[in-house]
Amino acid sequence: MTITRIASGAPWEAKVGYCRAVVAAPFVFVSGTVGRNPDTGELPADVASQCANALTIIGRALAQAGSDFAHVVRVTYYLPDRADFEPCWPQLRAAFGDNPPASTVVFADLIDPAMKIEIEVTAMLRAG
Repeated sequence: MTITRIASGAPWEAKVGYCRAVVAAPFVFVSGTVGRNPDTGELPADVASQCANALTIIGRALAQAGSDFAHVVRVTYYLPDRADFEPCWPQLRAAFGDNPPASTVVFADLIDPAMKIEIEVTAMLRAG
């Protein structure tokens, strides 16, 4: 079995020892992803912007791996504040569309108190 590791270039990958995604056919495993702006590294103050950034990073990793949001089979959300989950629902519905995955929500502290959401997914590779 071939395993492909996909790095996003975030400095934490090298510091901590992980990569953004791992492809182990037929699956793609995307690491927990927080809402830093993928281009500037800035962490917005609001959960909706952090959610949008996390989804952008995840979408890029999935595309690089040969998958997309339509092929996500499992998603886990981590949030320190349960009140922050509902503002993300419209974006999550838009990302997954007609292909909602199995889902779990965990309320727990994140590594930085300014982080409001972390998202991890497991997806299938696209056929072909």
